[in-house]
Amino acid sequence: MEKYSLIDDLGTEHVFEKVPQRIISLVPSQTELLVDLGLETKLVGITKFCVHPVDLRKTKTIVGGAKKVDYEKIKALVPDIIICNKEENTLEIVENLRTLCPVWVTDILTVEDNFKMINDFGQLFVCTNQAQIWNSKLTVALNNFKQLLREKATKKVAYFIWKNPYMVAGADNFINELLQVNRFENVFANQSRYPEINLDKIKEKKDLDFIFLSSEPYPFKEKDVLEMIPFVLSAKIILVDGEMFSWHGSRLLKALDYFAALRQNL
Repeated sequence: MEKYSLIDDLGTEHVFEKVPQRIISLVPSQTELLVDLGLETKLVGITKFCVHPVDLRKTKTIVGGAKKVDYEKIKALVPDIIICNKEENTLEIVENLRTLCPVWVTDILTVEDNFKMINDFGQLFVCTNQAQIWNSKLTVALNNFKQLLREKATKKVAYFIWKNPYMVAGADNFINELLQVNRFENVFANQSRYPEINLDKIKEKKDLDFIFLSSEPYPFKEKDVLEMIPFVLSAKIILVDGEMFSWHGSRLLKALDYFAALRQNL
């Protein structure tokens, strides 16, 4: 085939003489998407956090985590392309890896960004039919979910991602976007990214409906719920699945089912 060029989310133009055949993914959610697009056999390297599908780590080379990678292992795999994400991976990692091969960087803040990423991967790896199928499934699921919520009242929430120090999801991230999809008003959306907060600030949020404690990146448990109760006025504290609120890609389809159940049980 003729060479082709595509531009990633950082505005970097990539020119390919042929379709990349050896892929390394340093983003767990995008690893799952690549598999769902039928590209599992082309994946040669993944991170230790790439847990979906569950047996993938048994058959692929683990090249480290999202923030720390083994450059020698990556080099030995002779990749044609490495998939990174602006939030998950550091600029230093991306720049170092660019000395080995093209590094495709995504930046997913909205549902529309998610659709675009799937479409981009379809073009990048010449699997446009599979990409279109996934985007069609997600479009239908999103429309159905919006119908389910049409009579649901907006609820105010605080979404915790970390402890010691406590950190919450602010604006400018995919978690905040999915809270909005659920008609949850993020009470910390006036702050950017993932601000640190003192629990005393929670008492100031007198009309707060729910506090969500995420299962990742910090694995909040029931004991954390009990520790937080003294700082809460009337909000209900709920443990939630962090993958559903923070993973982009094909995971959004399962997330919408999870959200439907969560919304019904609140």
